[in-house]
Amino acid sequence: MTIPVFSISRLPRILFGSGQLAELPKLARSYGHKALLVTGVRSFRSSSRWPWLTDNLTEQGMIFEHMTVSDEPTPQLVDDAVAAFHGRNIGLVVAIGGGSVLDAAKAIAGLLPHGNSVMDHLEGVGRNIPYTGPATPFIAVPTTAGTGSEATKNAVLSVRGEHGFKKSFRHDCLVPEYAIVDPDLLDTCPPDLIAADGMDAFTQLLESYVSARANPMTDALAKSGMEAFCGGFVAALKGGDGEQARAGRSAIAYASLVSGVTLAQAGLGSVHGLAAPLGAFYPIPHGLACGTLLAEATAINIRALRERAPENPALKKYAGIAELLTGHGFKTQMETCNALVEQLHDWTERLALKRLGHFGVESAHIPKIVANARGTSMQTNPVTLTDGEIGEILLTRI
Repeated sequence: MTIPVFSISRLPRILFGSGQLAELPKLARSYGHKALLVTGVRSFRSSSRWPWLTDNLTEQGMIFEHMTVSDEPTPQLVDDAVAAFHGRNIGLVVAIGGGSVLDAAKAIAGLLPHGNSVMDHLEGVGRNIPYTGPATPFIAVPTTAGTGSEATKNAVLSVRGEHGFKKSFRHDCLVPEYAIVDPDLLDTCPPDLIAADGMDAFTQLLESYVSARANPMTDALAKSGMEAFCGGFVAALKGGDGEQARAGRSAIAYASLVSGVTLAQAGLGSVHGLAAPLGAFYPIPHGLACGTLLAEATAINIRALRERAPENPALKKYAGIAELLTGHGFKTQMETCNALVEQLHDWTERLALKRLGHFGVESAHIPKIVANARGTSMQTNPVTLTDGEIGEILLTRI
């Protein structure tokens, strides 16, 4: 077997497992005496872990500033934070929260040493000035299981509205120094958040697995992530403090982490290509956008591959994942791929994922959404979709 040429870009040092949050204070102190803590508004700060963390940082001789992120981060939020904390001897940025918190902190860490606007570097809408670093050291501690942002170099920023956008500030310098993934931090996530974030993680795993840039290493990681997800998602949704619930949270935390690794190395596909303009033009949470589109986008991809690229290895990969999800063997590849789509449709219905129309998307809006869906993610879809095919994905979920 000949292994094809591939490359793997920088990854964070990863601490994974129950109780790993305990490592944060000593790690933080190794980067100096002053840190900026970035958190969400409520969940972590209202838990007993917040006073534990602040007390332990103080015991380590550290002082810290603190800011919160309440929604998907905007360029203005990043610029305001950089203006507030630039020149204040911040030696480390620590983000504890969901994907929005991690993305905001990642961008802030990248700009703190320089003091300039993120619009200088934001792809597609910025001033197109190359970013060369350095960044302030950054530690990412996810409290949700969905985006995998703790393993990527991307800080996704949004402006919502008719002329909105969802774009990335990205550079290898923005990769966290450490990703501390402690599944215990998921114990406060409500079921609807577990569901939406979980579907985001699974979508990232599936899309990177069939990506045009996939390689043997990302394939192995993506498959292990999907296996973990399938083994733990239901238990994580049910919640509780029992052994099964804890094992479920561990499984989806791993799946989310691995999804960040694989998307960073192999890219994504049509679901994320569409999720970007949908999240920019409408108040659609990212995970929900991914979850509600996944079955239809997979069906369209499979149909396009059968019609135009039947030898594409993505078809065989889709078939293999169908067997993983259903636990059954099938007689033909067509039968197997159809079973995958049916399984994804079943998830969509069982999780009661809202349709796009709930957020104001109408059929008349489809051309505008399609026109803005040809970003980086769409470029690694396993088959090039026509505008009509992309519109069909949207229309079936309105």
